[in-house]
Amino acid sequence: MEPKTVRDQAAANLQQRLAATPYVGRGIVIGRAVDGTWIQVYWIAGRSANSRNRIFVAEGDVLRTEAADPAKLSDPTLIIYNAMRVCARRSIVSNGVHTDAIYEGFAAGRSLAESLAGWLHEPDSPNYTPRIAGYVDLEADEAWLAILKASPFDPERSERHFFRFDCVEPGYGYAITTYDSDGDPLPAFSGVPYLLPLADAPARLWEALDPEHRIALTVRRIAADGAIETEIINRYEAV
Repeated sequence: MEPKTVRDQAAANLQQRLAATPYVGRGIVIGRAVDGTWIQVYWIAGRSANSRNRIFVAEGDVLRTEAADPAKLSDPTLIIYNAMRVCARRSIVSNGVHTDAIYEGFAAGRSLAESLAGWLHEPDSPNYTPRIAGYVDLEADEAWLAILKASPFDPERSERHFFRFDCVEPGYGYAITTYDSDGDPLPAFSGVPYLLPLADAPARLWEALDPEHRIALTVRRIAADGAIETEIINRYEAV
């Protein structure tokens, strides 16, 4: 059997790790569009009524979550936050309020690891949802992904994993999600970020996500001069 090409592997990952998996939670993909432009993808999925009651809203270079129906919002903790921000030549994305911590850290000259040093995974026992994050650095022409997840030795402490990518071919991106699959408790993402195809994003990725759980998805394109374009798919409309 011939070894799989990058194209084959990315297509297999799309099918096996997204389309065939009922629940992967929130996800980040960072890579390059077909034309070589840097691209960031972020999606949210939810199982509870409170988690599902969300939309993405873009204002300038900030992408944030909002309640689709504010009257039905029971607890904003962990679900309402800025998901994307831009600090100089760095475009940040994360699955929680640590987006702002990374932004403030970069503004103060700190690295990604230093900016997240005081953070742990989310305190939602028994799932202990990982905090995931990433950024594109236009100056260095590279991308980073990070995950903080519960230690197998002590769930009150976090493992910290950081991944740097300085070679990404057009049409592909590296993905990281909060969970590997459905379960009780939910199993945290394991291993390293995996390749996905970015041609025809966002439609192709949105279709791959489980229709019952997908809530919103954003694709942000980042030009070499820092100009951004943000495309949003929201399952629900704002009330």
